[in-house]
Amino acid sequence: ERPPAAAYFYSPDRKGGHPFAHLKSFKGVLHADGYAGFNAIFDAGQATEAACWAHVRRKFFDEHKSGSPLAKEALDRIGALYGIEDTIRGKPPDERQRCREQHSLPLAAGLKAWLETTLPKLSGKSDLAKAMRYTMSRWEALTRYLHDGRIEIDNNAAERSIRGVALGRKNYLFAGSDAGGERAAAIYSLIETAKINGLDPEAYLRLVLTRIADHPINRVAELLPWNYAANPSQARTVLRWYSPDSLARR
Repeated sequence: ERPPAAAYFYSPDRKGGHPFAHLKSFKGVLHADGYAGFNAIFDAGQATEAACWAHVRRKFFDEHKSGSPLAKEALDRIGALYGIEDTIRGKPPDERQRCREQHSLPLAAGLKAWLETTLPKLSGKSDLAKAMRYTMSRWEALTRYLHDGRIEIDNNAAERSIRGVALGRKNYLFAGSDAGGERAAAIYSLIETAKINGLDPEAYLRLVLTRIADHPINRVAELLPWNYAANPSQARTVLRWYSPDSLARR
């Protein structure tokens, strides 16, 4: 089993050509929100789309705050899907798939039938109708996780990993150059990869910076976060600052 890793890429704008270029050699499942820049990747058959239930839930939650009983029912139905995920989190993919097909699939079918029955009764211009159309238009991608135990119900893990970037982006508005943005992406990749391998990122970077000048260039992979995590005796001070439980709550 390969160790976990996070990769960040810099682009000067939000044009769809950038993710297409970043993922040009990628084959597999791409779990993402509804950003239109990914459409070219899906249209080309380069990757299979898995949509995010958290984004769907958020749209209904906005309506629920205004007191809509229909929005509450949608949230309750989506919440039942999340309840099943709570029972199988961390289990092997084949076990997750079996549980989802047995328990989640009927719930998802019920939700779809409810949406199809309820949507025609609403004003087409209402925000609740828009939330329902958003859900229906992504149904195939939203339910892909039901038949693949490797896929999560949402992409919240990726959302959490960019929280630091989002919080600090006003400070980073003027990076200086595209090269500066690319270097920032590399540093973010190291920091987040250190976290998900159970390392204190500050201690890890400090240790690497003290060693890298004298480290053989053909053995630079030894300094990657998962190699420190696999050898506690070499880096006791950087290990286990982040536990899996604490990362799940972040």
